[in-house]
Amino acid sequence: MLQGPYGSLGDREKPLIRLPFTDFAVGTVLLALTGLIACIVISLMIHFDESTYTHCQVPNYLPSISASISLVPERYIWRFCIGLHSAPRFLVAAVYFCFYRGRFAKSFPDLALSGLALITAIVENVGLLLLTYVSSTETYSVHKNGFITFIASSLLHMLITCRLWQVIKKFSLNPEELVSFRWKVRLFVFNVSCCLIAAYFFRRHNKYCEPGIYTMFALCEYLVVLSNMAFHMTAFLDFANKELMVTTPTEDKHY
Repeated sequence: MLQGPYGSLGDREKPLIRLPFTDFAVGTVLLALTGLIACIVISLMIHFDESTYTHCQVPNYLPSISASISLVPERYIWRFCIGLHSAPRFLVAAVYFCFYRGRFAKSFPDLALSGLALITAIVENVGLLLLTYVSSTETYSVHKNGFITFIASSLLHMLITCRLWQVIKKFSLNPEELVSFRWKVRLFVFNVSCCLIAAYFFRRHNKYCEPGIYTMFALCEYLVVLSNMAFHMTAFLDFANKELMVTTPTEDKHY
């Protein structure tokens, strides 16, 4: 359950876990960020030639994310981090839906859009799990489809979220919600821009096989993922005064 930090528990509820939502949000994002940085650094240090190799066989200096998470031990580090990261992501998606449902209870179009936001968040997480646990060196087509699913659902989720928060902003006097909306829009625009630039460099690399172009694609790919993480990190602002609690009801005693 999610409630304010000073909310009182019911007489029949006993707290098992009590955690500020800000700590929960930061920890969730740090799992993915730590795994990504570790995989890229290890790939550069011990698997440079393998991770930067492409069919063009021209010099490149950074591995793509797919290449950096497909080698060993990078593969297992990434799977471990994303495996732990995925369960909280599903929970955050449900928390947002409950939040939207409370805000849009009397507006069916926005409520329906909230449901779509929940679906896209779940699909995004499933796509991430798919591209994580099926590497490009194992079954490329499955990994590719997982990556496409992740990117497409991520962009749609961010677009829907920005729309919902635009509505919230109109009727809210909370300055934190205004800041959250602005950061969501900035990160969405940045993410879309990086996706388009990455697609340009990927196509140019495959067509002309120029040295260093795949490195530019990899750099843009990093920025796409990092801006996605930052977008989800705005939950830090949205639920700054909330706590995540796991409770159990006290058993009745009959004499």
